[in-house]
Amino acid sequence: MAQAEVNIGLVGHVDHGKTTLTRALSGVWTDKHSEELRRGITIRLGYADIEFRKCESCKGVEAYTTEKNCPKCGGQSKILRKVSFVDAPGHETLMATMLSGAAIMDGAILVIAANEKCPQPQTKEHLMALNIVGIKNIVIAQNKIELVSKEKAIENYNQIKNFIKGTVAENAPIIPVSAQHRVNIDYLIKSVEDVIKTPKRDSSKPPIMFVARSFDTSRPGIHPEELKGGILGGSLIQGKLKVGDKIEIRPGFEKIEQNKKVFKSILTEVSSLNASNESVEEAFPGGLLGVGTFLDPAVTKSDTLAGSILGHPGELPKVWENLTLEIHLLERVVGTEDEIEVEPIRPKEMLLLNIGTAKTIGTATKVGKVTELILKIPVCSLIEERVAISRRVGARWRLIGYGIIK
Repeated sequence: MAQAEVNIGLVGHVDHGKTTLTRALSGVWTDKHSEELRRGITIRLGYADIEFRKCESCKGVEAYTTEKNCPKCGGQSKILRKVSFVDAPGHETLMATMLSGAAIMDGAILVIAANEKCPQPQTKEHLMALNIVGIKNIVIAQNKIELVSKEKAIENYNQIKNFIKGTVAENAPIIPVSAQHRVNIDYLIKSVEDVIKTPKRDSSKPPIMFVARSFDTSRPGIHPEELKGGILGGSLIQGKLKVGDKIEIRPGFEKIEQNKKVFKSILTEVSSLNASNESVEEAFPGGLLGVGTFLDPAVTKSDTLAGSILGHPGELPKVWENLTLEIHLLERVVGTEDEIEVEPIRPKEMLLLNIGTAKTIGTATKVGKVTELILKIPVCSLIEERVAISRRVGARWRLIGYGIIK
């Protein structure tokens, strides 16, 4: 059982314990980037895989665990399924990165700290983002209960209930947990099993993979013949990939032709496939995937190809340099202390667009219910796909609605 079958996001306000909860569930500390460790926040998307298991001897919620031997009775546990966690940043300046992660999530755990008033700005923003990208299967983890009294925990619980009323998370279970002390993790696992089911996938279609990360695994100073090709990380949304498959990456990279910037798709071959830190010969939709290639590592380092789409040559969606969107704006800007009214999009306004795992700037050339935009960086996307729209408010990009590609 090498490959995970479902991607679950951990989202919420900065410093509410998403990364600590990921570690409590998986044993993996997803803040690995040096700047993340220095600042104590998640900057890039973090990933971790874990097996959800159930003790064959214990009864009720206590039977749920991530350990091979039950921590309650020491007996054997059986695998329920393998899960990939996507740890998304909660800082307000990193909302675009969170939206990129949401594109590959099948469900989400919204982490809310019990020791702060609910909702915090990015709690509201992340819940709205989940709604915009179409994620409806949500579990709420009321974290840091060890820091508050019983009365304060109940007060915070009631604040959460009021906050989610009328939202996509209205019926989401709220599980009090302490990620730091691994309290009620069994209840959280059971709730995830009940709420976030493995979606039906179609592996018979041509493969399409959303690329969320790209990087180079070769160490500086390595001998040239020991260099490995660049790695692409993301999730297959349909089809299957095999080692040896010819692949195309769109929109590709920027080149200058006849004094004009153009994007050229990239052709290469799958040299390896890695799922849950195991090499596999064939990969299917579900879970997170590392695709080894024969590309020059310089092409893939530092997430250069994040936001691309990967598949078989000639079978990928169209690359768009201009977009026509059916616009759906929110009533108010979320993520700010005083939520201001969302004004209509203005002619020549520059907007941040999140499409799948890609992000680009679009300049409005025609506005209205149907709005046309010229893109700074082209994107590869399907028709009818949702596009998250953010506007510059003060010094930050703020989510103001979504569009549907026409």
